[in-house]
Amino acid sequence: MIRTIATATLRDYIALAPHERAARHAAGDLVALGDVELDSPVRPARNVFCVGRNYLEHAKEGARAAGRELRLPTVPTFFTKAPTAIAPPDSTLRLSGAVSHEYDFEAELAVVIGAQCKDVTEDEAPAVVFGYTALNDVTARDLQREHGQWFKGKSLDSTCPIGPWIVTPQELRDPQSLELRLRRNGVEKQHSNTSKMIFSVPRLIAELAKGMTLLPGDVIATGTPEGVGFARTPPEFLADGDVLEVEIERIGTLRNVVRIA
Repeated sequence: MIRTIATATLRDYIALAPHERAARHAAGDLVALGDVELDSPVRPARNVFCVGRNYLEHAKEGARAAGRELRLPTVPTFFTKAPTAIAPPDSTLRLSGAVSHEYDFEAELAVVIGAQCKDVTEDEAPAVVFGYTALNDVTARDLQREHGQWFKGKSLDSTCPIGPWIVTPQELRDPQSLELRLRRNGVEKQHSNTSKMIFSVPRLIAELAKGMTLLPGDVIATGTPEGVGFARTPPEFLADGDVLEVEIERIGTLRNVVRIA
């Protein structure tokens, strides 16, 4: 069952005070999940904030694939994905083969901010979280290399599926103890635990909020573990018809089909 919300968007709902959220619910406002088609659980007003190289083994495999020495970051490496990249759960990701030949997958835990904040400490950071969801940071690796920065290769349409829903901090309990997997056509390609993050969720929020206002509905993708396609031998890039599943403990499974034309 899912609960309907009497606001224009979920972003509007997130911005409400807790007592105002409770007042928006009415008796009988539950509907069967099978009777609806899910959109992305939230569509932020601005770019999705992302973190690169936030799992040690992923940082190692990336360095090996690039033939460079491993240098771990002392602060999180932030980049963004355009909001037009967002795609719903169970949707078809329609990608252009003329634009890229090297589409890759990245399973990630995503954080949804629940309160406007700035300069919060790590201790204060959990209080500004509305909830958590799954995200697949689909990446055009050839564009990422060619442009020398990550925005273009990360922001193509349909390269940021999010979902299937948002789980509250109370339901999730500890964001640093979750099993995370990605399956391609039923075969497991990524498997790790969020305890292996280099920078924890509170640290990421605190670093991002230094001198910068975060807004209700902002999304932070917390990085991907090892097993991505470009770092495999030989490299494995997405093909037309692939089925991708990002599964995160206590959240569920984000499933999408890839179409490349």
